[in-house]
Amino acid sequence: MSARRLLVAGGIALILAGTVFGDIFAVFVLHQNAGRIGASLAAATAAVEAGDPKAVLAHFTQIGEFLENRGTKVDTHVHIIDFGYLALLLALMQRRVSFSERIKLRLAILFLTGAVLLPVSVFLIHYVGLKYSPLQSIGWASIAADFGGLLVILAIAGELAGVWRHFRSTLPKPVSDNLRNGWSESALLSGGTLLILAGFLHGAWYAVFYLERHETGDQRLLSEIIDRASARRPVVENTTSGVDQSLTAYGGLQAEKAINIAAHSHLIEFGIVAILLAFAQELVLLKERWKRRWVGFLLAGSAILPVFVLLEGRFGLPAGAVADGGGFLIILALSGMLVGVIRHGAVVDAATGYTE
Repeated sequence: MSARRLLVAGGIALILAGTVFGDIFAVFVLHQNAGRIGASLAAATAAVEAGDPKAVLAHFTQIGEFLENRGTKVDTHVHIIDFGYLALLLALMQRRVSFSERIKLRLAILFLTGAVLLPVSVFLIHYVGLKYSPLQSIGWASIAADFGGLLVILAIAGELAGVWRHFRSTLPKPVSDNLRNGWSESALLSGGTLLILAGFLHGAWYAVFYLERHETGDQRLLSEIIDRASARRPVVENTTSGVDQSLTAYGGLQAEKAINIAAHSHLIEFGIVAILLAFAQELVLLKERWKRRWVGFLLAGSAILPVFVLLEGRFGLPAGAVADGGGFLIILALSGMLVGVIRHGAVVDAATGYTE
């Protein structure tokens, strides 16, 4: 397999893995983890009311563990998908990397190795911790993640050196990006651009109408929780019910912020995926009707998922189920395109002994 095909296949596989992981995380971890954080925060405020500092410390330690669990899962999800973007971008650059195919292939393998090692190690940070670590504050999983990042940096540095060598050459070879003007390419470019535009418009709308209100409400509700739990100022209602009301309002505010941020980021991310995949369609060896079908699934899922994530605040679990259905369409589309890339490599190499 040439470096270009390897990077396209690896990039699609990484984005596919990140999407599958994100769906599993959303269904089985995210909401349950948020519920545990809320319960621990409520218990901590009750301990403040009871004047039990040891219990307060214990509950906040639990909250820290829950946040670390959530944070490592989110980081894993984001890093896998982002490395998929980078792999597709590097695939586009391969015609301008003036190294032999063997060196380019080694750089591609180096990049993909780091791109897998880093997120897997980040995922393990919560579970491995500092056990048997030679350092006091950094565990083996963190060391492995840093090493994976180093591999990615070295690979990208090598690719950039090849691009620099290409443009420094006195006799540069003509380069064609071979972006055909077919239906699939046009649909992916147009759909990706519209998704990114929608993401920017939603972000601007949220920043203008909600961001300041949410930040102010965040500070106000936290102050109310602390004041009511410590009984520093008199309140009309019973102190315990007042704390419960503030906690409920605080949880609702955090959920509203989270769904808006998720919708904004997913629209832009899926738009980028669509545009990058437009340049990879020449390596997807499928019948035209199947290519159109996978493109349609990808664009439909990319619109359905963020829209219904945004509607979760109003409609709850039914909207979340539809959002998961959108994620499933994206998974199907990426799987189909990955099969097409693998099929392209097998057919072309078997027929011609093809190397780029």
